[in-house]
Amino acid sequence: MYFDGAFNALGHEIGAVLVSPNGKYYPATAILNFNCTNNIAEYETFVIGLQAAIEMKVGAIDVYGDSTLVICQMRCEWETRDYKLVSYKKLVTELSKQFKEINFNHLPRVENQIADTLATLAAMFKIKEAADVRPFDLEVRKVSAHCLNVEEEVDGKP
Repeated sequence: MYFDGAFNALGHEIGAVLVSPNGKYYPATAILNFNCTNNIAEYETFVIGLQAAIEMKVGAIDVYGDSTLVICQMRCEWETRDYKLVSYKKLVTELSKQFKEINFNHLPRVENQIADTLATLAAMFKIKEAADVRPFDLEVRKVSAHCLNVEEEVDGKP
């Protein structure tokens, strides 16, 4: 699971992506319509990703995030001193118990592009209520569309 939050003039947006062992991507994103800090947004993102993984009955999970604070707090390398984050740390700890194995990994922001992009995408939606946006397929094409539409001649010659 990759997670990231985004903060801009429009507010806080969050995005998490679950990647299955066979390479399928399952995005989860939300807009936070309440005042919060960047660290709260990161924890909110962490929670939405873990909840999605629990719903999918994931047994073991590797978590990747670019928030040094959140990752180090979950590894118990740093204390959680901010009273606003204590309940988030407790919630994530409880959710983590749903997995047979969970690993917390920090990665540079540049390597967390898909979660960052989802959070940014959420910022582009102007909605007041929850919206059911269907998952989308992202295809990688190696040839142009017109080449895909060229039909082979009956005699096999171009």
